[in-house]
Amino acid sequence: MHIIDAHIHLDMYENKNRQRILTELEAEKIAMLISVSNDYQSAVKTLQIAMDDHRIKPTFGYHPEQPLPSMVEMNQFFTWIEQNKEKMIAIGEVGLPYYLRKENEQIELTPYIQLLTRFIELSVRMDKPIILHAVYEDAPLVCTLLEEFSVKKAHFHWFKGDQKTLERIIQQNYVISVTPDVCYKRKIQQIVAQTPIENLLVETDGPWPFEGPFRGEMTHPKMLHASIEMIASIKDLSLDAVYEQLYENTIDFYCLDKR
Repeated sequence: MHIIDAHIHLDMYENKNRQRILTELEAEKIAMLISVSNDYQSAVKTLQIAMDDHRIKPTFGYHPEQPLPSMVEMNQFFTWIEQNKEKMIAIGEVGLPYYLRKENEQIELTPYIQLLTRFIELSVRMDKPIILHAVYEDAPLVCTLLEEFSVKKAHFHWFKGDQKTLERIIQQNYVISVTPDVCYKRKIQQIVAQTPIENLLVETDGPWPFEGPFRGEMTHPKMLHASIEMIASIKDLSLDAVYEQLYENTIDFYCLDKR
């Protein structure tokens, strides 16, 4: 059964490792990669990679776990996104700087909220899904912003949050994705148990490395097969049914053409 990696930073891999992944996609039954971007340069590179391989589906955004660009730079990026909107499938990765604020409590959150709001407005106007970095106590705040703008399609990647926020996400019929750490982290397994299968996607967030059975390995979309086996076990569903459902979820959410 084919699978789709719903969140990978393909542009961040070394060239040889990226080429290895692309060469092995078919053999590993990986139908597509949703390749997110971190900033303008990342978006440009991601688009270039995607133009050479139809299996790569690009998204454009500004990762929040970094200093903000100048207003001029951000305006230029938004103009570029407008010019290339037909080539992307979503806005992302965008969100709030949870880990950056843990490192430096002096960082002002308001400018990040303002930038995220601008991306949310853009996603609504373009009628594109939005891919979110919103973890722990940042997630409820982001939910409020999404609800204020009546966002229909929001993807909380690598969701880490409390049960109340998860219930809120599900109520809005948004989706969450889990990484290979579902194979060895009890908290992520609990999140999967609480989430309807219709609201689940799988991702690697590569090249981010993993522990457990993946310690020391280059993060590869083929790891998602182990994630799906764990999800099937948690949900007490047949493996084939979970493969099919997760594939359909991703296709439907991102309006992709089936293979």
